[in-house]
Amino acid sequence: MKRFWAPGLGRTILFALAVVSFVIGTYQTVQRMDDKNALRDNYWLFMVSFACVMLYRYLKPPAEPKTPEKPQPTAPAKPVPRNKRRN
Repeated sequence: MKRFWAPGLGRTILFALAVVSFVIGTYQTVQRMDDKNALRDNYWLFMVSFACVMLYRYLKPPAEPKTPEKPQPTAPAKPVPRNKRRN
């Protein structure tokens, strides 16, 4: 199947949907502060937000294994005598 958008666009849309649904749910809940059922009525918005965040994290691209870097050749260090008396 042909891809219609860049690979990261779907994750961006999920994250934006999560943020928008959380903000709307919070606004609706705070707006009806005197109603005891405000949080219960907007619970579905918070769950949509939570589901989008979980799916966003699940679709994270796999981490690329890091290749070990070759150590830089350095000049041999001058050996330090351990039992030398210092005046």
